[in-house]
Amino acid sequence: MEWTLWDVLWSMFIFFFWIIYIVLFVRIFIDIFHRDDIRGWAKAGWLIFLIFIPLIGAIVYLAKGPKMTEQDKREMEAVQQQQRRLEGYSAAEEIARAQALKDSGAISEEEFQELKRKAMV
Repeated sequence: MEWTLWDVLWSMFIFFFWIIYIVLFVRIFIDIFHRDDIRGWAKAGWLIFLIFIPLIGAIVYLAKGPKMTEQDKREMEAVQQQQRRLEGYSAAEEIARAQALKDSGAISEEEFQELKRKAMV
């Protein structure tokens, strides 16, 4: 069989489509097991749905499933705190900056208290 340019391009397209398809399903499976807002039987239901009706299951899960959960927010905040510590972040310096803004009248007392609370976390 002789391969034309279009045959090669089409084969490459199909190959990369399958790679994307497999990576998508691996990522969805990881997300299902990682989430703690979905309990045992719901996880089993999603897995059965994805195994027996894969394309529709993936579309439904992506349309409905992966949202920013409280677990994701906690993990993101923990990573940000760790990053700030690595960069030499100091809560005292942050509060001093907020105090200077409050003294200059740039922010209100409520905004100062909010910045102070965030700095202490």
